[in-house]
Amino acid sequence: MRRLLLASVSCVFLLKATVTPEEARQWREDLHFAASEMEKIHKNLFHSVTREAFSAMVACLNDRIPSLSRHQILVEMAKIAAAVGDGHTNLAPTRDPKIAFRTLPIALYFFEDGLFIRAAHNSQSSLIGARVVRIGKAGVADAYATVKTMISRDNEQGVLYWAPQFLVMPEVLHALGLIDDLESVPLTIEQGGKRKEITLHPLGLAEMMPSDTDMTWSRKEGWIDARGKSEPLWLADAKSSARMELLPGTQTLYVQLNQISDQLPQFAEAMRRKIAADGVDRLILDLRLNRGGHGDFNIALLRAVIQSEKIDQPGRFFCIIGRAAFSAAQSLIDQFERYTNVTFVGEPSGSKGNAFGDSRKITLPNSGITVRASIYYWQEWFPEDKRKATIPSIAAPLTFDAYRNNIDPALRALATN
Repeated sequence: MRRLLLASVSCVFLLKATVTPEEARQWREDLHFAASEMEKIHKNLFHSVTREAFSAMVACLNDRIPSLSRHQILVEMAKIAAAVGDGHTNLAPTRDPKIAFRTLPIALYFFEDGLFIRAAHNSQSSLIGARVVRIGKAGVADAYATVKTMISRDNEQGVLYWAPQFLVMPEVLHALGLIDDLESVPLTIEQGGKRKEITLHPLGLAEMMPSDTDMTWSRKEGWIDARGKSEPLWLADAKSSARMELLPGTQTLYVQLNQISDQLPQFAEAMRRKIAADGVDRLILDLRLNRGGHGDFNIALLRAVIQSEKIDQPGRFFCIIGRAAFSAAQSLIDQFERYTNVTFVGEPSGSKGNAFGDSRKITLPNSGITVRASIYYWQEWFPEDKRKATIPSIAAPLTFDAYRNNIDPALRALATN
């Protein structure tokens, strides 16, 4: 209770109608500082947006600042960063505690069959498993299209990854015009074959997420998850950077790599030795929770796979990918595609082979808010390769029923291959 009370107190400043004249002056300074520094730092700020369009967005927000509230200014700045057109150039409410946006007492996910409430605070446990059909003033499709304007991404999978997190933030919904009241969020849901209207209220501050591992699936104290108390293999230990185990009754080695860290070379060698010593005849590498890290360490795992000649054969090496696979994880995917006999399984990746990356922080002088800008361009694919993502040859999308029943469609698909 004390934690929630403190969260509410810290958010009081968000509820003012508009900024004061002095605050407006400071926000204008921050806006122009961000725009100037982004151009200095980014490898090519205008790779997807023209200089004229970018400048027009900055000028428009500059004019509007006195009529906006703090959270509206921040969302408009996020839109400017998103317009640059790459996932590493961003203003991220889930990574900067100074932004201090709040969350609703539910967790959403875009499953193959729709947008579902996959988890909820104890106070809203009856909503778990409901399909969301309307958020505030908009149907789900329109709400998705609206929130997309503030989501920095390399491809559409990046939007699918981030949208559920932003669509439970009242400040985001209000700034985008989807709701009128920061304290009350109306939803239309379908549950048990019936449609009904509900109203949710902010629970507390949105949780900050690490940059290199997708921790959005992690259980939280006081919350209930649709998947019950047991865990599918791919969600059993997200906190470990890497782990491996033989699947029961098989000679298949399951390896989960959740981030690219300096521990990878040692782990890769241990994996290679286990493959050789235990007579492993198939390798499944799971990158679904991997948001990246330091790509220089990828070579160790690539080398370990290539040196395991029995594994590096068609139909023996499988890599599970998905919308969260990003940054250095995408680079690893690209290297496997180019140098090994890998078969990709799952859903399209969250990035692509030719993309901007390696962001640097820009700290705004007045608000202290962090904006990030990409400093390198990585060309892992042929220059004319126009693919938007790595597409798996074995599709295994996740449905809500599969999630609720702890069925992993990727491992199920591989059980028949």
